Amino acid sequence: MKKFISTILILCLCLGIYSCSNNSDEDDLKESTTTDSDTTTTDNSTTDTTAPTVTLVSTTANNQSSVSITDNITVTFSEAMDSTYVTTNTSDTYCSGTLRVSSDNFSTCVKMSSSPASSNSNRTFTLDPYDNLTRLTTYKTRVTTGVKDTAGNAMISQYETSSGFTSLSLSTPSNLTATGAAGQVTLDWNAVSGANSYTVYWDNATGISSSSTAITSISTDNYTHSSLDNGSIYYYKVVAVDSDNITGALSSEVNAATPLPAPDNLSASGANNTITLTWNSVSGATSYTLYWDNVSGIDSSDTAITSITNDNYTHNNMDNGSTYYYKVAAVNSSGTGTLSSVASALLSSNIQGSQTYNAHTYAITSEAMTFAEAKAAAAAVGGYLTTVNTKAENTFLTNEFYAAYGNKALWIGANDIATEGTWIWDNGTTSGDDNLTDTICNAPSGDCQPSLAQWADGTYKWCRNAESDCGANEPNNDGNAPIGEDCANITNSSGFWNDLKCSRDQYGIIEFD
Repeated sequence: MKKFISTILILCLCLGIYSCSNNSDEDDLKESTTTDSDTTTTDNSTTDTTAPTVTLVSTTANNQSSVSITDNITVTFSEAMDSTYVTTNTSDTYCSGTLRVSSDNFSTCVKMSSSPASSNSNRTFTLDPYDNLTRLTTYKTRVTTGVKDTAGNAMISQYETSSGFTSLSLSTPSNLTATGAAGQVTLDWNAVSGANSYTVYWDNATGISSSSTAITSISTDNYTHSSLDNGSIYYYKVVAVDSDNITGALSSEVNAATPLPAPDNLSASGANNTITLTWNSVSGATSYTLYWDNVSGIDSSDTAITSITNDNYTHNNMDNGSTYYYKVAAVNSSGTGTLSSVASALLSSNIQGSQTYNAHTYAITSEAMTFAEAKAAAAAVGGYLTTVNTKAENTFLTNEFYAAYGNKALWIGANDIATEGTWIWDNGTTSGDDNLTDTICNAPSGDCQPSLAQWADGTYKWCRNAESDCGANEPNNDGNAPIGEDCANITNSSGFWNDLKCSRDQYGIIEFD
């Protein structure tokens, strides 16, 4: 019996030892873990405890020193983020949200047009400013610890860019040009994107800067600078200005000269192989250049006579039988000024002098001759006895030829040789242009004895006894046919006309078109 009981006790002891050993193994298994700083591992899952970081903040252009004012700002994280925690301010400039952009150390923040747009599997977020950024301004970006990744981990510390990015200034206007004319300079340049206006800086000395005289609020890409002194050089630069009145960089410098004005009243008179030229002097001129040729169409490419220091010139050793054409320009340190109107002179053995008026050349015959001889002399040199269209032209002819050549009566082209009382001009022009230009006869009787033809100012063309000191009302055909007075002339210093017998010897005025 004792032996049986002992056996039972031994068996129970063995079972207890086995049971304890098995429980210990199970506890060891349950308590067995593998742990590091980032992840907890169990039979079923791995938990992410890594805090996210900012890996990159950049502009769309990825250029941190010259950023376009229309650029967006992107923030890239080290891992996928929970977009509900990536926010920004969209209602005002109050600094709110977890992504912020500021130009004043976050006293205020740039208002964004919408919530950050995600990309790159929620690792990159883009901020789109509501308005254009301000030019030449430095902006910083801040990411607060309120952002969380998809595992719910927040950043350990706030992120902020150290130097930020600087917005780009307006472009420099390119291709600035300056063209000078009398009293003005015209400027032109390429338009600048984003420019609200332009400012032109100028002076009459080189070295233009923003401290030079300014012309502001120019709304187009060109400008005409007027009321300038002729004969001067002007220097310019231009700069673009945006809507915030912030300017870009100055353009390159250009200059242009305002030419001296053209000398007035250039006159050419030819005789004996010599042409004498005179003109009005020009203020500021230090000399004159005369351009000439024996064909019309004078310009600065024609033969030049330079360094003329007076307002006249005698051109010697010219060929008779030719017409010479001239223009003159004033000169000073800024260059050669504007060319004058043309003057011409005819040299011929039949001509003793010539003058220019309204681009026509007029000459006086070398000697007194009959109307028929004067007509032939005119045709021989390619002209005709003059047609007088205006009182100004009549006054010019009277002053230049009647008074200048001894107060001698002068044949003009008017005559009624073919039909008595029907007056025509030597070049074929008929009488009757509404009493204002070439009308020769305007008589109520129809026989033009006398003529009532008037100039535009109401004064008479022909001698009137009461007004012209001629002693008679003309034309009067004194002597009657067949040897009556059929040819007209300028008869006195007042320029009135008279009819004389065509056989009389007088100087003739020849006109050239």
